[in-house]
Formats: sequence, C-alpha cells, structure tokens
Amino acid sequence: MKINKAYKFRLEPNAEQQIILNNLVGSARFVWNQMLAISFEMFAKNEFINATNLVNKIMDLKNNPDFDFLKTHANAVSLQQKIRDLASAWSRFFDPKVHAKLKENKKKPKKPKFFKLNDGTEIQLRPLMPRFKRKSDGRDSMRLVQFERYCRIEGNRVKLPNGVGFVKFRKSQEVVGTIKNVTISKKSGHWYVSFGTERELEQNPTHPSKSAIGIDLGITKLIATSDGQTIQPKNSFKANQVKLAKLQRQLSRKVLFSQNWKKQKSKIQKLHHHIANIRHDHLHKITSTISKNHAMIACEDLKVANMSTSASGTMEKKGRHVKAKSALNKSILDQGWGMMIDMLEYKQHWQGGLLIKVNPRYTSQTCFNCKHVAKENRRTQAKFECVKCSYSANADVNAAKNILSAGHAVLSVEGGCGKGRPMKQKTCDGREKVA
Repeated sequence: MKINKAYKFRLEPNAEQQIILNNLVGSARFVWNQMLAISFEMFAKNEFINATNLVNKIMDLKNNPDFDFLKTHANAVSLQQKIRDLASAWSRFFDPKVHAKLKENKKKPKKPKFFKLNDGTEIQLRPLMPRFKRKSDGRDSMRLVQFERYCRIEGNRVKLPNGVGFVKFRKSQEVVGTIKNVTISKKSGHWYVSFGTERELEQNPTHPSKSAIGIDLGITKLIATSDGQTIQPKNSFKANQVKLAKLQRQLSRKVLFSQNWKKQKSKIQKLHHHIANIRHDHLHKITSTISKNHAMIACEDLKVANMSTSASGTMEKKGRHVKAKSALNKSILDQGWGMMIDMLEYKQHWQGGLLIKVNPRYTSQTCFNCKHVAKENRRTQAKFECVKCSYSANADVNAAKNILSAGHAVLSVEGGCGKGRPMKQKTCDGREKVA
C-alpha cells in the first residue's frame, strides 16, 4: 500500500534569495498566461489541447527576443510542470463528469466574460475554464520534480537550484518517505516549501482503535458526536469581520492601482491569509484527534455549495429573507465543513480507518429511540423531544446517533467493497440498495 503525503513548511529566504525566487515564480506565472492565450487560440480552432502539444511550444517562447529573461530567470523543469498543470485544467474542463457535478451545485450564473483572440474575435470564458494569473493576487508557485537531482535537505535547510542555494525553513517535523517533488510558493508576502512524499507500506495499516462514532455538523456547535461530546467552532472570519470591513472601506477610497492601493490590498490579503490559517489549524487539530480515536466515522454527505447559495433571486422575482440567508451562508462557509470532511477522509486512510458518508435527510427529525420521523420532534434548535415515545435528548447528539446508525447500515450493505459513499449504495454484486 502506498501513502502520499505532503509536508509544508515556512521558508525563510534572505533578501538576495527572495529576488531570485520572485524571478522564478514570476516567470512560471508569465509562461502560464502566455500558454493559456495560445491554448484559447487552439480551442477556437478546435485543435487538440494536451500536455505534449503545450510543452512543445515552450521553446517558441524562449526563442522570442522579447522573452529573453526566460533563459536566465526561469527554471526549465518548473515551466514544464506549470504547463502540465494547465493541461490538467483543460482536461477537467473537457471532462463531462465534472460538468455534471457542477450542474448539481446549482450555482447562480455570473456575468459572462470574454477573451479577445489575435484576429479580433471573442470567445466566452465558460465555467471551469483555466484563468489568467495576476501578480496582484499575491499567490505564485513553482514545482520541481526529480528532487534528488535538483534539491536536497540538510538539517533545517533545503538547497534549491538556479543559484538560490541553501534556504532555511521552519522544520517542525521530520519528512518521512521518498520525496517526489518540491513546491515553492508565495502567499500574502510569505514563502513556503512543500515536499510531496510517497511511502510504501508492506501491508495495509490497522487502526489502533475499535470504536465507531457519528458526527453531526452545525454552526452553533461545529461538531456534536454520538457519544455526547460537542466541539465549538473557531469562527475566524466572524472574529475578524469588522477589521476586514474597515480595511476594505479604506481600499475603496484609494486611487485604483496606485502604490497606496497596492499596500492596502496587501493588508487585506494578509488578513484573509490569517483567517484561513486559524481555520486550518483548528480543523487539523479536531480531525487528528477524532481520526486517532475512532476506527469508523460516520458523517453527513452535505452539499455545501447548494446550502450556501444566495437567496437574492432575480430582478423579476426577488428572493425572500435575503439578509438572514446571507448571514447563514457566511457562517456555513466560516466553519469549513467540506475541508473538514476531506481531512477526516485522508487521515482515516492513513490510519487504516473508515469514513462513511450518509444521506442527511431526516437525521435531525428522526427519534433515535423509536425511529419515529416528524418535524414536530424538533421544536427548538437545541432540544429534541419525540412526540410518539417522549424520548428527550440534545437535538445535535440525537442526530449524530442517527448518523452513526445509518453508517452501520451502509457498512452492512457495502460488505466492505467501498469507502466513504452516501447511503444509496451498490452492493458488491451490483444491486442497488438504500440503507
């Protein structure tokens, strides 16, 4: 069994090294934009777009006298990897399964954007199409493969090519496994290094625990477990919302693209980065604890994109309770439910555990004691009281118990032939059942 894992650390280059790194990631961004423009031309002519076709065009860019800096301020391997990422983005755009999933999300259509080709014609930029990268976004990266040839780690330093040399990084843990690639990224003024590793195990890991748990996700309580525990949310966006609004008001009063405007936008990007870091840290700690202590985790198969759609409606038909729905959407996205489920899934895979996603329908209205389903069972947000058997419990804990019960039912239907799928399952012989 192979386990792929990435280790990300804060990189601390000196002033000279930062100049070289800025040139490297800037060249990678420039090549992405140039090749994207070329691929739009190919798309308009119905030409086949793949990694080989795009990589072969890199030499044309390097031989262009206007782009001589690509010969001195760029890394050939990172440019190829950037183009392969672009080819992967086009593959996702042409994949009908991805478009079918996009339709399920039912997102409100945005105002169409267009790209002008060299001949003056315009093509409409559709959803999932690759987009141009801007320096003002504050995000740049480059990836290097063949780690042993170009890089190496010595203590808390990593050697990088193109004259960068040894750069210190905050090594908070040992890098375990064979390093397959290294990614250098810049986000909100900070540099990071990420090592992509592969580790092969002689046999599938066995989870040290034998317990199972159901979890119910919420807003006032981030997690309620089937054994009665609750975990409070961090609400990092809500805590910094006033400060963020103040910075955005100051930005709106500055001249567009002036130096003061750029400085102000950098402050906003750093605050967003700070909010995201708080959320990531909190979710990582929660998911690590749950994954280490429980072999089976049952959770709801939530469609977060559908749950957080706008209620504003259209010009002809206005939406209802728009302000309340907007506040609810902010709270849902502030919790990071989708990110948390993804963390649980891969951490259970590493531990040898199991994550099962169940249909969330009626889990909050079903009595765990007598299985009676009624809307009146949950008259308040916090308390559950069955109108049939008078069973009383915390509403979120009751829902978590129902989720765990549904997870056991899914597991019995699957017979061990799959992981992490919703309640409607196909058994090993191909028959479809509903738990």
